[in-house]
Amino acid sequence: MKEHILVVEDNSDILELLEYNLIAAGYDTIGFLNTKNVRQVLSEEKIDLIIMDRSLPDIEGTLFIEMLRSKNINTPVIFLSAKNSLNDIKEGFLKGADDYITKPFDIEELLLRIKAVLKRYNQHTKEVLDILEYKDMRLDLNLHAVNIGDISVDLTKLETSLLEVMIHHRGKVLDRDFLLKKIWKDPDNIHEKTVNVAIKRLKEKIDPTRTKEYIRTIRGVGYLLP
Repeated sequence: MKEHILVVEDNSDILELLEYNLIAAGYDTIGFLNTKNVRQVLSEEKIDLIIMDRSLPDIEGTLFIEMLRSKNINTPVIFLSAKNSLNDIKEGFLKGADDYITKPFDIEELLLRIKAVLKRYNQHTKEVLDILEYKDMRLDLNLHAVNIGDISVDLTKLETSLLEVMIHHRGKVLDRDFLLKKIWKDPDNIHEKTVNVAIKRLKEKIDPTRTKEYIRTIRGVGYLLP
């Protein structure tokens, strides 16, 4: 799937140049001469990167990005601006930029910086998705480990999968049949007591002192992560 770049540039010639080169480089691209419709597009479409001028007719670019960040819109941003003093560049980063390029610019350098920003952002997104949090637990799906406070506990792949499913369904009682079908590849050939044993081992690992009951056993029904 092509990555989608949104460009805001009030100079129509520069905007046309950017759109042409970004499309030629393999990106889906949409351009605007001002920010009027940008928020609507961000709410309706998946935008992977914003390239933004600062000297816009309706609002200063850094103020617009600061507003987006305040709304928890964390799409990566590259400022492309004629404002090129050190203070201007610092301000751009402080307001939420991921990179800052001054005009006049080299299109090949811009494309390299776009690639670098997207790579960093995609890697960060993947890392965030691989971490699940619940109360004072932080489950790392890649490392098969859970941090409980300042203590790290290694888990088996099965235990990691169990805890992942329970975190995703926290607050719900999960019966053994549900867990069998969700986690085991061949649930029809697995006895439901296998679930009991796996849950018991997981409970012992995440609460060896028995001071907390992260996973509750609901007799005759199943298990609950409250």
